Amino acid sequence: MQTPTQTLSGDHIAAWLERAADELEREKMFLTELDAPIGDSDHGVNMARGFTAVRGRLDTLERGDIGALLRNVGTILLSTVGGASGPLYGTLFRDAGQKAAGAAALDLPALTACLEAGLEGVRRRGKAAPGEKTMVDALVPAVDALKAAQSAPQPAGARPDGAPTSRASMADALARAAEAARAGAEATVPLIARKGRASYLGERSAGHQDPGATSCWVLLRSLAATAGA
Repeated sequence: MQTPTQTLSGDHIAAWLERAADELEREKMFLTELDAPIGDSDHGVNMARGFTAVRGRLDTLERGDIGALLRNVGTILLSTVGGASGPLYGTLFRDAGQKAAGAAALDLPALTACLEAGLEGVRRRGKAAPGEKTMVDALVPAVDALKAAQSAPQPAGARPDGAPTSRASMADALARAAEAARAGAEATVPLIARKGRASYLGERSAGHQDPGATSCWVLLRSLAATAGA
């Protein structure tokens, strides 16, 4: 059995993006159905188109500098994902890339810092806070889960001598983050939207899961699967 990686290289990031493109294509109709009652009925189509464009350019992008790779991905998403999601996802990747500038590989603390920088970029650009029915509602708990995983001990037996280790593995931490993102996305159902197209509906936006938070979950579960492969 292959040992899951403890760091992510540029090749791992590329593999994640390819997996995410596949997942978003599979979830395209689901995301669009979520968007139909509260948005423009195009989130799934837009996200699938954007990540398909990213996959088509991966062979031309430098992988030795993860920061540059992520910034280039953000630029592609800005130009290919329509609606409000393009600027937000573009900012997520570009700001994460800025934090990873010059890095050939990311360990768990570095990856956490990158995702936190991307989250802060999204919050600045969208002026959104948790509880406002946006992608932030999935990203905040995911980043919090990554931070917590770095200090949470694993059970005895995680090391050959049977002692607990000091922090979770990359794959385990990302699995926790993906689960937190899923819970965060599902928790948007009763919320009243305060930002974006859905906010025009007021109280009628309650009862629907936010599509942006859901696509964040898809991305993070793809990343967790890549790290655990």
